[in-house]
Amino acid sequence: MNTKALIIVDVQNDFTPGGALGVKEGDTIVPIINDLQSKFDFIVATQDWHPSDHGSFADNHEGKKIGEFIDLNGVNQILWPVHCVQGSFGAEFHKNLKKDKWKAIFQKGTNPLVDSYSGFFDNNKQGDTGLSEYLKNQGVEEVYICGLATDFCVKFTVLDAISEGFQTYLVADATKAVNLQSVDYLKALEEMKAAGAKIIVSMVV
Repeated sequence: MNTKALIIVDVQNDFTPGGALGVKEGDTIVPIINDLQSKFDFIVATQDWHPSDHGSFADNHEGKKIGEFIDLNGVNQILWPVHCVQGSFGAEFHKNLKKDKWKAIFQKGTNPLVDSYSGFFDNNKQGDTGLSEYLKNQGVEEVYICGLATDFCVKFTVLDAISEGFQTYLVADATKAVNLQSVDYLKALEEMKAAGAKIIVSMVV
C-alpha cells in the first residue's frame, strides 16, 4: 500500500505563459515537479476539462466581461476567458511535464453548470471526481500537492484534502499563483496553513 501520494494540479498549456489563462512563470515549476516525481511511487494528476459552453466563460454570457461576477447556480462565480476546453491544445498537459509514472488523471470542470477548482469536488460540493475514494482505497494517508494555480485550483484542492482527512502538504516552490491581486499568493498560503496544511519546499520532501 502507498501511504503517500503526489497530486499534480492542472499543469496545462492554458495555465502556462502564452495560454488563455497563463500564470506568470507557470512553466518554471515543471522541472521542479519532474524532480519531485522521482521521490514518489504514487502520483496522480488533475486536469481542467471544460465543455465549450461552460458557465464560467465570459464569452457564454452576453454583455459580460472577464473578471465580472455572476450567480452560477447559487455560487458567486468569476468569469474567465475560454480555457481548457475538452480536446483542445490548451487543455493538454505541458509538453515537458513527465507523465510516465502517473497512476490516474482526474478531470474536473466537466459540468457546464458549475465551476470546479478543487481536484476533489466542484465548487458547490455536489460533484465528486472520485479522487478521495481512489486515494483512500490505495491506503494513502499523506498527500503532497503542487501545480497551478496556488490561489485557485491548488488552494481548493489542498483545503478539500484536509477536509477529507488527509495529512496535507503544499509544496510551495512547485506552485505559482494567478495573483489577480499581488498579495493573493501569500494570502492563499496563509489560508491553507490556517486550515492545517503544512507548507514545505521540494528539497525537504
